[in-house]
Amino acid sequence: MEPIQVVVRRGGVVESCHRVHAVAVAGDEVARSAGNPHLVAFVRSAAKPLQALPVVRARPDLEEVEIAIACASHLARPEQLDAVRSLLAKAPAEAAELECGSDPTPLEHNCSGKHAAMLALCRERGWESRGYRLGGHSCQRAMLEEVAGAAGLAPEEVPTAVDGCGVVTFALALERMARAFARLESLEGGDRVAAAMRAHPDLLRAPGSPDVVLMRALPGWLAKSGAEGVLCASSPEGVGLALKVEDGASRAVPAALGAFLGDLGMDLGDILGPVAIRSSRGEVVGDIRADPS
Repeated sequence: MEPIQVVVRRGGVVESCHRVHAVAVAGDEVARSAGNPHLVAFVRSAAKPLQALPVVRARPDLEEVEIAIACASHLARPEQLDAVRSLLAKAPAEAAELECGSDPTPLEHNCSGKHAAMLALCRERGWESRGYRLGGHSCQRAMLEEVAGAAGLAPEEVPTAVDGCGVVTFALALERMARAFARLESLEGGDRVAAAMRAHPDLLRAPGSPDVVLMRALPGWLAKSGAEGVLCASSPEGVGLALKVEDGASRAVPAALGAFLGDLGMDLGDILGPVAIRSSRGEVVGDIRADPS
């Protein structure tokens, strides 16, 4: 099957087009794909639920909101910042120890929950927390081993780079991403991560983001988006899904995700379908939608 084509129309004219690759896996088999299921991309923030696993295993005292915010790419809403503060207090650590950079402050950075969780892991393991974000640190080695293991690979088989928030990010083929996400709940600690995400989906991003919309529309599903047009998800039955917009345009994710879920027999076109384009006056001047052709 060809990649999903998401087109941007303004006034009836196609202004832009995005190619989207997607795959669904069941067990060790590719159940359906659009484009290249072996396309290699960085998982980016979609890896956060996997990165939370070493933390929840080490810290059985964490509450669901603290686990959920560790998986989040939050927007610094009050309830999200409260969860980060709670996780920092539990670590224990200070906001000044967060190495995610200022956006506009370390606490308000959208990855501060993940970084607070990494500090909690360092405290529990007795690791020096300074430099916890660097690839040679025990914390990041633990993250690499976790993601690689979930994907069925050895750590040395996983290319790495530096993510936007300064920690290590991991490159996987889409079908490996889907497989890792499908296995999440069966891994040690995965049941706690899944329960926290399901109980507090709005902490993960915002009510209208595609991962949160998917989790609310399909009870039991787990989903997490990442930068550069990445999204991973899994069903209660263990079907894993991964999606990547080839040019990194996240605006194409909702329409592409809706189209691919439709191919899998789940019609969410009313909530994960065409997205209206509005002028600064609020007028609808076009739309973003998967092209059926």
